[in-house]
Amino acid sequence: MSLNTDSVVVVAGAGGGAGGAVVRALTATGATVIGIDTTTENAERAAAVAVGPGRAVPAVVDLLDLDATKAFAEGVLKEHGRVDGVIHLVGGWRGSKTFGETKLEDWELLHKLLIQTLQHTSLAFHDALDAAGDGRFVLISATAASAPTAGNAAYGAAKAAAEAWTLALADNFKKGGDNAAAVVLVVKALLTDAMKEAKPEGKFPGYTHVDDLASEIVKLFGQSAAEVNGTRVRLAP
Repeated sequence: MSLNTDSVVVVAGAGGGAGGAVVRALTATGATVIGIDTTTENAERAAAVAVGPGRAVPAVVDLLDLDATKAFAEGVLKEHGRVDGVIHLVGGWRGSKTFGETKLEDWELLHKLLIQTLQHTSLAFHDALDAAGDGRFVLISATAASAPTAGNAAYGAAKAAAEAWTLALADNFKKGGDNAAAVVLVVKALLTDAMKEAKPEGKFPGYTHVDDLASEIVKLFGQSAAEVNGTRVRLAP
């Protein structure tokens, strides 16, 4: 399946650093993008970067509320008739200089941002993605999930849990006949133009530019579900 003017894609965390690039890339294919964020300002800012022939619709949803997330998913289906993709960009980072200085309050925050939002979003949309015939659920993860450093214990553990949850969703799709796919895209860190402008002398080794991430997301829709389902793809910088 390739995205077109009939496609509907939900982007969770659209107001974040990668959101604009992803919204631009998806709408450029003709798709309608529902961009979720926690505030109207952030959601509308993400929607404003849409390019034709597609369009972006801002939405404010508390993804930490499972019932609210499910109600939102039902509303998207009722209004648009289908959901072809869900891109999970909700992020956050907390770390420390040493393992011993790790704060469990950081774990509690990252558990909410990186795990619970993913759980609620996937539970709310998995049936719709399966029914679409060739849906995609995409998680953006980090190398810290498989190679955590001493000061990154909470972040690495949260990312690892998010990956495991996504791969369980992939197994669900596999058992259903690969009508949809769940994929993990792995980066060291993401790079935006704003970061480059703020630090023009910076090298950012190993970072993946958000435009490159967006291109990879679009490419996933051009491959068969059976081919990409359950894959963990490390993106080159």
